[in-house]
Amino acid sequence: MKKIIAVLLVLILIAVIVITVNIKNEQKRKLEIEAFNLPFVEYDKDTVNGLEVITAINKAINNNEKYNIEKDEKGKYVDDGQVSIRVFVKIGDNTYNMERINELGRESFIEYFGTNSFTCEEIKYHEETGRVSELVFKAN
Repeated sequence: MKKIIAVLLVLILIAVIVITVNIKNEQKRKLEIEAFNLPFVEYDKDTVNGLEVITAINKAINNNEKYNIEKDEKGKYVDDGQVSIRVFVKIGDNTYNMERINELGRESFIEYFGTNSFTCEEIKYHEETGRVSELVFKAN
């Protein structure tokens, strides 16, 4: 009888430990996601200027380089469904991806649109990881 009670207590203790570790790991994962997303969700405010848009593009490019995100045959970063980030800028009827803006020259963008106001129209997240996957800015 004492052995059965001891075994049950050990099993309960193991279950409590496993549950506690899982909860801690989930909390840690959520904090990592929040830390990853923070530099990008800060653009989800009323208006930003063109310089801030370039800063968002730089952050996205740095992120993609850090995580070795592949590029397609056109030089655009491929969505990996995990940590890749893409930025699009809508000006008038045209939408430019961050690679195109980078290719044309960030300095030129700042010269022409640095003081213009933009709205972060949309932020998308990777379904699997909950991390930011896409930002869309629209010129006001």
